[in-house]
Amino acid sequence: MSYRTLLRDHRGLLGIAFLAMFSSSLGQSFFIGLFQVPIGERLGLSAGEFGTAYALVTLASGFAMLRLGPSIDWVAPRRFALAVLLALLAGILLLTLSPGWLVGLLGLGLVRLCGQGMMSHLGNTLAGREFTALRGRALGLAGLGLMLGETLLPPLVAALLVWLGWRELWWSLAAGVALAWLLMLAGAPWPAAPRSRGDRQATRDGPRPFREARFWRLLPLLMVLPITMTGLFIFQAHLTEAMGSSLAIYSLALTGMGLAKLPGALLGGHWVDRLGPVRLARLYLLPFALALALAITLGGHLAVWALMMGGGLAMGAQESIATSLLVRLWGAEHLGRVRATLSAAMVFSTGIAPAVLGVALDLGATFTLVLAGMLALLVGSWWLAQGVLASPEAQGVTP
Repeated sequence: MSYRTLLRDHRGLLGIAFLAMFSSSLGQSFFIGLFQVPIGERLGLSAGEFGTAYALVTLASGFAMLRLGPSIDWVAPRRFALAVLLALLAGILLLTLSPGWLVGLLGLGLVRLCGQGMMSHLGNTLAGREFTALRGRALGLAGLGLMLGETLLPPLVAALLVWLGWRELWWSLAAGVALAWLLMLAGAPWPAAPRSRGDRQATRDGPRPFREARFWRLLPLLMVLPITMTGLFIFQAHLTEAMGSSLAIYSLALTGMGLAKLPGALLGGHWVDRLGPVRLARLYLLPFALALALAITLGGHLAVWALMMGGGLAMGAQESIATSLLVRLWGAEHLGRVRATLSAAMVFSTGIAPAVLGVALDLGATFTLVLAGMLALLVGSWWLAQGVLASPEAQGVTP
């Protein structure tokens, strides 16, 4: 079945997942970063204090995901979406109207938890659970929602800030998202709750990924891309200086990365359905590995472009591959629990990674050496996951 046929037959459910992924933009770092200065001034925090507070609320949201994320395995998706939307809107109001830093940080935590965390969790879990043979394509289409946010919102914010204050802009965007959700809540074909209230105990007695060796062996493969790309984003000045490039070239390459995510998502979803998630899991990091090797050996403007384009292709494909792989290994009925565990682990790791890289640079490591370390981490993560990918469960064979 083609993407066009999929959209024709399932546009309602795909629309829900797409809107959830787009709504997650309001809690993503790329969006909040656009308002770092006015938010810091509003809360009375310096740049360093804001960075520390942001890391702490992000880690707190990761712990909350472990607790709240699995509920999507038994709560009706419509009810789940309404609760997350209301909490997200409450967080925006607390952040923009707070009289002091404590209430403001509570609002920021809710925005991070419900935006980046629960909205993306809702979109990916719905697409991964409600589709079977077409799971990869559905996940690829849902992922376009976040890509639209990454592409549309930064220039839109820059344009609207000419006429609106930062708080009024937040309120306007929140109102637009809320209106879209009201239409979706009223008219979309929502699926029923995957489990009844009486089945909650069975769900709670389900898998505990943190207690399974195969999860820990698979985890580095799924985290290496977010960790390394976060490091490249945070230390972009060091990257361009070490490569002999410029921040202007980096900005252009960043746009190229956003564009590269589109074929990554659509082709990745198509190939997951045709070849299976295991084969793709072994191959999808290859463009980024080649980009790292090119940057280490050649440098220059080409290195910056290669890193962003290679990373964009891999990031576009990752969600389709990761979610399909989780379903293959743990079953669709436990997808909410396992995805929440993976999301929390990614939050923790991406929160810690910039600190580790910063210490390495402070100790005198060159950025070329940092890139070599990223390549070694990628190769090691790939090797560690091979046993899990070769297991009967991953191959779709009952042992």
